[in-house]
Amino acid sequence: MPHSPDILAPGSVMVDVAGLTLTDAEAERLRHPLVGGVILFARNFADRAQLSALTDAIHAARAEPLLIAVDHEGGRVQRFREDGFTVLPPMQVLGELWDRDAPAALRAASRVGYVLAAELRACGVDFSFTPVLDLDHGRSAVIGTRAFHRDAAVVAQLARALAQGLSLAGMGACGKHFPGHGWAEADSHHALPVDERDLDTLLADDAAPYGWLEDAVIGGVMPAHVVYPAVDDKPAGFSPIWVREILRARLGYDGVVFSDDLTMEGATVAGDILARADAALDAGCDMVLVCNRPDLADELLARLTRAPEPASVARIRRLTPRLPALDWTSLQADTGYQRARDEVAALSR
Repeated sequence: MPHSPDILAPGSVMVDVAGLTLTDAEAERLRHPLVGGVILFARNFADRAQLSALTDAIHAARAEPLLIAVDHEGGRVQRFREDGFTVLPPMQVLGELWDRDAPAALRAASRVGYVLAAELRACGVDFSFTPVLDLDHGRSAVIGTRAFHRDAAVVAQLARALAQGLSLAGMGACGKHFPGHGWAEADSHHALPVDERDLDTLLADDAAPYGWLEDAVIGGVMPAHVVYPAVDDKPAGFSPIWVREILRARLGYDGVVFSDDLTMEGATVAGDILARADAALDAGCDMVLVCNRPDLADELLARLTRAPEPASVARIRRLTPRLPALDWTSLQADTGYQRARDEVAALSR
């Protein structure tokens, strides 16, 4: 259905909110034309009723509701854990299961994706930044058990199965961190990681899942705040070589490219918050994330003058869920969900 010209299109900045309810100042920020989405954190969750009220308020802030996202992967990266949310296993558990029984691992990955997405959508969350496509090289502590497996082909197959489960509940997937954060040892939250390997090695191994999965399966991609000096002296998310030439042109990817959080230490190499956003957008990102620093979010919204490109708006809109979500009570009564939930819970024991 075409969008009315008087409806504000999604912008190119994803922001966050501070607490359990939406303040008047935050609601005003969400109505800024450059805002395109909201990311939630554990601090935004007390219980399901509160979370649903918060997402309702965020969606009501604009005539075309903003995309509400969260980092909800499983393992140590799961923002909502109480009040009925299923504890999701780290993705490494699925890789270990693959080594014993590959068909069972594919089934389990699909179940994890479905439970993850169905529970989030029952509370008004539209999108999760998952799955991690980084390879388990055993080097990166910040990735660690978040990775499925060392073998790129196994990672791609498990990620495809998980994305299928997400889609059954109407949710898209986001592969991260392109072209791969599994080899670099530093944590980009606190430092600027460097991966010295050459382009052919990276494409044949760490980046291979992105070439196999494409945007029909993985609707979003998040580049890494990692420098690959054999390819470019800029972190991948600020690099036109990585985003426009390799991801878009060479690998044919046409989904949403999200920057990683621009307040992370690995992003500061690009300059102040405006310089970081400009660098990411110039590189080919469709949306930039500004997390945990409302002062920097407001500064960026005041200083950024570029309107989002029409192609970016169209890509962002494709992430909006098309299937209606079951409410929590209906979801709990659904036998398919019950079976999937029980199987997923067994993986975490």
